Amino acid sequence: MLHLLHKSAPLRLLLPCRPPKPFFLPKASRLGRHPLFPRAAMGSVAGDASRLAYPPVRRDDSVVDNYHGVRIPDPYRWQATARAALVFLCFSRLGCLCLCLSPRRLEDPDSEETKEFVARQAELAETVLAGCPDRENLRREITRLFDHPRHGAPFRRGNKYFYFHNTGLQAQSVLYMQDDLDGKAEVLLDPNTLSKDGTVALSTYSISEDGNYIAYGVSESGSDWVAIHVMSITDKQPMPDKLSWVKFSSISWTHDGKGFFYGRYPAPRGGELDAGTETNINLNHQIYYHVVGSDQSEDILCWKDPDHPKNTLGASVTEDGKYIILYIYDGCDPVNKLYYCEMSSFPQGIEGFRGTQEMLPFVKLMDNFDAQYHIVANDGNEFTFLTNKSAPKNKLVRVNLKNPELWTDVLPEHEKDVLESADAVNNNQLLVCYMSDVKHILQLRDLRTGNLIHQLPLEIGSVSEISCRREDKEIFIGFTSFLSPGITYRCNLTSTVPEMKVFRETSVPRFDRTKFQVKQVFVPSKDGTKIPMFIMSKKDIKLDGSHPTLLYGYGGFNISLTPSFSVGRVVLCKNMGFVVCVANIRGGGEYGEEWHKAGALGMKQNCFDDFVACAEFLISDRYTSSKQLCIEGGSNGGLLIAASINQRPDLFGCALAHVGVMDMLRFHKFTIGHAWTTDYGCSDKEEEFHWLIKSYALLQSHSWYKPATLQYVLCASNEDIPQTNPIIGRIDRKSGHGAGRPTQKLIDEAADRYGFMAKMLGASWTD
Repeated sequence: MLHLLHKSAPLRLLLPCRPPKPFFLPKASRLGRHPLFPRAAMGSVAGDASRLAYPPVRRDDSVVDNYHGVRIPDPYRWQATARAALVFLCFSRLGCLCLCLSPRRLEDPDSEETKEFVARQAELAETVLAGCPDRENLRREITRLFDHPRHGAPFRRGNKYFYFHNTGLQAQSVLYMQDDLDGKAEVLLDPNTLSKDGTVALSTYSISEDGNYIAYGVSESGSDWVAIHVMSITDKQPMPDKLSWVKFSSISWTHDGKGFFYGRYPAPRGGELDAGTETNINLNHQIYYHVVGSDQSEDILCWKDPDHPKNTLGASVTEDGKYIILYIYDGCDPVNKLYYCEMSSFPQGIEGFRGTQEMLPFVKLMDNFDAQYHIVANDGNEFTFLTNKSAPKNKLVRVNLKNPELWTDVLPEHEKDVLESADAVNNNQLLVCYMSDVKHILQLRDLRTGNLIHQLPLEIGSVSEISCRREDKEIFIGFTSFLSPGITYRCNLTSTVPEMKVFRETSVPRFDRTKFQVKQVFVPSKDGTKIPMFIMSKKDIKLDGSHPTLLYGYGGFNISLTPSFSVGRVVLCKNMGFVVCVANIRGGGEYGEEWHKAGALGMKQNCFDDFVACAEFLISDRYTSSKQLCIEGGSNGGLLIAASINQRPDLFGCALAHVGVMDMLRFHKFTIGHAWTTDYGCSDKEEEFHWLIKSYALLQSHSWYKPATLQYVLCASNEDIPQTNPIIGRIDRKSGHGAGRPTQKLIDEAADRYGFMAKMLGASWTD
């Protein structure tokens, strides 16, 4: 669920990405290392007689690592692309398309040898993709369906409303403002003017309480690095402010409108680095306060922790403007420390700390990583938190800062459903969102007691965004589902029974939702655990095993795959007769922290077993056959795909792996990869090294395959390798890990990957 940045929210340490929510709302880009994907295996495009010619890859057999007494050759360290190729064992007849959105996380991305390798891989991929007959049909139809107006939920600052809007095919969505909801809207900030190709994206933003200023962060070509700028809203004139070396940061204004808190890393020593291609490990995150109109060199250092350089920090001003809250994370687990500082206690305000060696006098309310604590509301020094402390499905608790030892439950943990969010609204009420079997439920409750007031009417689907503040008597709720591209509800909370009215509804041309169906099944995994899976198809299909089928999964980092609309998947069902499935495997957050932990660290194999069980169900229930089944996943899901095709190559006819975390032994050494060890483990620790070797496919061996020689075998062997379809890497040099991609890139990528899939599965096009 997206919470619009209408109130200061804590920084949730960003993760290897999940599929994007329905369309366009800018979010801070998701963390991720970008290992490049494989060169192809020896083989032929389905139906062709010729074998593909693959670029040769240089080996360096002198590179051997010793992991706790186990020697691991690493002959392709000179460029991580080739090493990523080790993931895809070519001992089956499936086709594999690996999407690397940008070569930004190679160990030596700027070497000429690496650049040449990347260029040759891109050329090879284009040669194969150009031979996919339905590529242009897909591009044309996806473009047609994408070309529809989309709106974000409105929110209020000062005396104006703001919202995002995309006319259809604009590269990036545009921020508008208006005096009232029925008034004329005018453009405030158009990211499309920042670059010719749309690859400069708005990654974060925040508007001051009085509505006079907007601070916004932009990233180039998918980079995680952000530059923050400031604009005067009154005259739409840019301020001279530019803040560099910002990463994984929210923006939180003080209520006097003088400045804001943000997070950044120290500038690199020894000169400037390319913030798009450097791979240095990210250490020593810091919180600063910036005064509007001043130079970044004058910013006030509010907090740093050199004793714990891997921690990531987030700062948030409470809605009453009295406190600054510091959130501290040591990885991607839903746990954090929480400190607070009462800003009214500063004799000379925050600016009084400028030029001193003092940091802000934070009080350590929670100083260990035992649980998650997220502020919902405060009345003076009495705070309400959402937490998973002794409640893996989350609960609401209350504490008085003057008596921090006494915590009381406001809303106990639900027996089955996960408490996803809680927002204070209408002064003394709570808008609560539960997830029940991967579907959202909205309730209005009493803030003091937690008692239920009303359950808000909502179709089966997902709450995609919530626009609300505690003072609001009118709120806006975004909704989506597999068959609903988007509805924004306007909810009046002043009436006895809250009124939910459609404020805006997105309509997609050439799409009739009544011709499609979605159902949810629960599939027993290897150990008997029931795994939810959504299945979308045309209505009344005959279950005869003949349907091309796409199975998508993620399974990590407590991220849930809730129903959302996808133009590409709709086109697959509508024009190619696909069955499209989303598996909610363990490792995600669909049933709370226990579900997450059941697919993390030493339990990671459960993710792969769950995914395989869902694939086997689709075959046994005669939706499809193995030769017509394609699997897809991105980032952590890219790892899922790699492991699945290595462990069960007989089960699939095609695989699409996007920006996968592939090098499970060295990912923690680069950029923010160290944060992911909370889900994967770390090869530096002996026990966890053996988890990684056992669970992940990177270093498994098979009768004809030796991991250190895969590149050599694929390039030079004359053996009769039973791989008959191509394994290629589609590389986009200006997209990073995927956040902020312009619309045309989204369309082109979908046409390429689904065109490849259609050819591998033998699917045909119908208008």
